[in-house]
Amino acid sequence: MDKEGLILRVAEIIISELKLEDVTPQTFNPELDLVDELGIDSMDLTTVALVLQDEYGIRIDEDDYPKLKNIKAIAEYIEMKLNEK
Repeated sequence: MDKEGLILRVAEIIISELKLEDVTPQTFNPELDLVDELGIDSMDLTTVALVLQDEYGIRIDEDDYPKLKNIKAIAEYIEMKLNEK
């Protein structure tokens, strides 16, 4: 999967899991800070992390959650984890 496709898929998951309205994967700014600008809390982030783990067969350490600040960072993290396999 290319980076653009990965970013769109992560956006889809976040939109779906957080039940965001008025945004599509194509219009979701991948640089938007999920905590500071979107206001998601640690429980939401945990939910998203669990879905991403299932989707990509990776393990996301809780210590790494602060790194997952936007869609672009999440996509890069997933790429890194997939390359470690």
